Amino acid sequence: MSTLAPDLPLSVMICDDEAPARARLRDLLADIAPELPNDVLAEADNGASALAAVRSQRVDVALVDIRMPKMDGVELARHLSQLDHPPAVIFVTAYDAYAVQAFELNAVDYLVKPVRARRLLAALQKVMLSRRQAPALPASVQLAARSHLSCHERGRLLLIAVSEIVYFRADLKYVAARTSDREYLLEESLTHLEHEFGEQFIRLHRSVLAAREAIIGFEKSVCHDDAETQWQAILRDIPERLPVSRRQWPLLKSYARQLTS
Repeated sequence: MSTLAPDLPLSVMICDDEAPARARLRDLLADIAPELPNDVLAEADNGASALAAVRSQRVDVALVDIRMPKMDGVELARHLSQLDHPPAVIFVTAYDAYAVQAFELNAVDYLVKPVRARRLLAALQKVMLSRRQAPALPASVQLAARSHLSCHERGRLLLIAVSEIVYFRADLKYVAARTSDREYLLEESLTHLEHEFGEQFIRLHRSVLAAREAIIGFEKSVCHDDAETQWQAILRDIPERLPVSRRQWPLLKSYARQLTS
């Protein structure tokens, strides 16, 4: 979490896809400013826009709606936790008290709409008192597959849409994510990616996962060292061929037949 200076206003980001909800939070923050000085430094209508906003400026706390298009609040919180100075996250939700229990033990706090000024003040006071790193989200929430992956590159946090990734390839301690345009290095394990995105990606090799939609066929190649035939995957929009291990080929035969049928 950002280090909070007691003599400075609390810097806030509001993320909600509904403009009236953002306006209400701004008004409430203005109402409680005499008791808890604050500045709204950024606003966003979805998680991807929120991440873009915090790349250029640090904020102490993010007031985050849960259900939003493009990237929801839970996924946004995951990406915010990867920042060098992650803000505290307070969920702002229309869920009732039963549904929100999933967040209660691990979120800094949550507010149920319609938000009241005293409740918002109490939540922000928790942030002011807390100097610990924002805790991880509960495992039950993390089961949902992400729509984006994050990559640290030259001091920036980049977002890669999973739908644009052609394949993952394990490379020492990193995993390379290849899109049609370029390659990104992720601090993720191939095993975890396979578990999370198993419906979208298929294992070709112990070090390679390929997007099912990107595979347009398979072809044989001759390995010159031992003259053995090896299968390779042909990809859409990328001239590169991906190796298919002998161990995986029996499992891929039925998938190969579907492509040619």
